Amino acid sequence: MTGNCLVDCPARAALETLSPWFGLVWVQSVGDCWFQLTVLDEQLNDDVDLEQLVNDMNSSMESVYSTQADTALILNNGHGQSHRRHTPPLLPSSPSREKLRHSQPMHIQAVRCLQEAHRLRPASLPAIPNPFPELCSPAGSPVLRSLPPAIVKVWSEDGAGKVLEIPADMTARDVCQLLVYKSHCLDDNAWSLVEHHPVLGLERCLEDHELVVQVQASMSSDSKFLFRKNYAKYEFFRNPLNFFPEQMVAWCQESEDAVCVFLQNFLNSSSCPEIQGYLYVKEPGRRSWKKLYMFLRRSGLYYSTKGTSKEPRHLQLLSDLEDSNIFTIITGRKLHNAPADYQFCIKPSKVRSDCKELKMLCAEDEQSRTCWMTAFRLLKYGIVLYQSYNVPQQRKSNLSPFSAPVRSVSENSLVAMDFSGRTGRVIDNPVEAQSAALEEGQTWRKRSQRMNVLGSPSPLHPSSLSTVIHRTQVWFHGRIMREEAHKMIIQQGQVDGLFLLRDSQSNPKAFVLTLCHHQKIKHFQILPCEEDGQVLFSLDDGATKFTDLIHLVEFYQLNRGVLPSKLKHPCTAVAL
Repeated sequence: MTGNCLVDCPARAALETLSPWFGLVWVQSVGDCWFQLTVLDEQLNDDVDLEQLVNDMNSSMESVYSTQADTALILNNGHGQSHRRHTPPLLPSSPSREKLRHSQPMHIQAVRCLQEAHRLRPASLPAIPNPFPELCSPAGSPVLRSLPPAIVKVWSEDGAGKVLEIPADMTARDVCQLLVYKSHCLDDNAWSLVEHHPVLGLERCLEDHELVVQVQASMSSDSKFLFRKNYAKYEFFRNPLNFFPEQMVAWCQESEDAVCVFLQNFLNSSSCPEIQGYLYVKEPGRRSWKKLYMFLRRSGLYYSTKGTSKEPRHLQLLSDLEDSNIFTIITGRKLHNAPADYQFCIKPSKVRSDCKELKMLCAEDEQSRTCWMTAFRLLKYGIVLYQSYNVPQQRKSNLSPFSAPVRSVSENSLVAMDFSGRTGRVIDNPVEAQSAALEEGQTWRKRSQRMNVLGSPSPLHPSSLSTVIHRTQVWFHGRIMREEAHKMIIQQGQVDGLFLLRDSQSNPKAFVLTLCHHQKIKHFQILPCEEDGQVLFSLDDGATKFTDLIHLVEFYQLNRGVLPSKLKHPCTAVAL
């Protein structure tokens, strides 16, 4: 006896694999999409039930075919008649189908558009979730971790360098933390790595989340990293309205929630903030500059071909943000014949030393340049910058209010000692240690003054000591020119309260306080004066006098006095 079944292509392949069980199996094509399977029943064992076998196979493939049929229906509806093929009509359900016999053909539902469905599935169905999301994250990629460590050399402001061996997934923040640890300097979360290009005359501060090895791979052989403080790295999160003038921000509002609205617009990727204003653009291949009205958006930097019009037909794309970085030009205005000193440029990431690919720009003042450069960073990185800003803030909030401030490694290696008795002892009580330190800080002045009154020869005269004690401080930079002081203030971020002290060039006995306020650099002369045979220092023509410059700085860190702002951030140069 012979059994006949009508099956489609996948079922045919499945049944052909069962040929050793049933003996001779041959397939004959019938029509366009149906096949007839003939099985010789004489070679079957008595305990094999063909009806039960086919029913089991039909039930196991029913769910698969139903899904494929739905997929083919969606594809046919979305792609017109070109993808449709003839499918035989389904037989109506009848009582006779419920009871099948060996000699009765059985119809299995199927479609012939399986290949088309598999080929068009990615564009028609939702994407399958990525089972390996860590492969899409450069910082957490196992490919980067498997790479060998890289050699990076970092330079300080005084020309000294330090060679570091770092892993491939180390960020700029991690490298700064490593250098702070090795240099024994105070970690105030203001340190940064600077990408410096001496040939192009460009530099920029790396973002904390950037991978140092990747940045080094895109640099030329003459470029290098600098280790420097940058107080303005996240200052716009604390005082955003000071960085963005109202006339340059298109959506600026007069309200109490202006700060919150500002942050939400720049950090929210679905919003469309816009910076607008005039900029000078250097014409390619020429030394001339052209003044254009510019618009900075998430999609890129545009200029208007017709005045200040922002209609789409009048806007031309100057540069995108995704594959570019913004740099400060440090060569001065004479080299490029710039109309002002406030130059910056947009450099594509793939460009190493070709000046022709640089988009050189110039603002009319420092506030405008800071606004453009800060907005570029916010629009490019968005919420990532805010997350990097929150990392040290969360660490500070986790500290107890009674815990000691963050100290450098060299300070942590010191302990308070009491030598008042026969033997010295370590002061374990932190309150006692702090009071002892404050008392010891004033003892040398009282002791030297008492010895001088009694006529005993003092090993170091108080007047001479007061003129040299300040040279050990990080904010004192000795005999530097006014231009050099300006350069250091600009490099470390022109935030309110950034200051340094230096020797006066006009008066050998005087000193100069250089202070930044509202992105303007001001200089105040500190004059010496004698009182009862002792040299004092004053910043306000003798109204307030101090025994040394350390007292003067400590006073103005707590009181503004005649200054436009308090002394907040010392301009520091560390030696690696």
